[in-house]
Amino acid sequence: MSEEQTKAREADEAAEQPENEQPESKDQAEAPQDASPEGDADALQQQIDSLQSELEEARGDRLRAIAELENVRKRARRDVENAHKFAVEKLAGELLGVKDSLEMGLQAVDGEKPSLEQLREGKEMTLRQLVGVLERAGVEELDPQGKRFDPEFHEAMTMQESAEHAPDTVITVIQKGYLLKGRLLRPARVIVARAADEGGEADDSAEQGA
Repeated sequence: MSEEQTKAREADEAAEQPENEQPESKDQAEAPQDASPEGDADALQQQIDSLQSELEEARGDRLRAIAELENVRKRARRDVENAHKFAVEKLAGELLGVKDSLEMGLQAVDGEKPSLEQLREGKEMTLRQLVGVLERAGVEELDPQGKRFDPEFHEAMTMQESAEHAPDTVITVIQKGYLLKGRLLRPARVIVARAADEGGEADDSAEQGA
């Protein structure tokens, strides 16, 4: 048989061979085997355990954060209560000095008949001490004598005709007012001038002429 006939016969035999009997390719022969079901289950369990551990840790962090926040709230509430309770602590401490001064003044004249001058000096000294305490506490005096009436800081007790003062001028201070660090603590009670009644003045002139 010639070489050409041999090649033709081999080609015919290859064509007649079934597809499922074709030799595997190199890539197919090197393909890895699929993982076993047992391996997949172990890997999945490890992931579940890891997630559960992270979840427990996150829960612990959350509980600790809640507890810390509650402690902060309690401390803040306690600080506010103490601030309200002892807000006048400094002022009260300084007022005790004024009280001591009054008591010492009374003890000094106990059993004696002090002169008016002695009483005056004692009261003036105590008043100066009290004014100093109020100033250090931020209390400012309002004495609007001779100034224009201001309803924001003054309380008009009455109005009085006055030819010597412009209308709406404070002519008498009945009770001084006070500011506490710029905010009104007590308005000044005053008497305010108003324009004289022209008709009344004319009547008075007529009576004097008669």
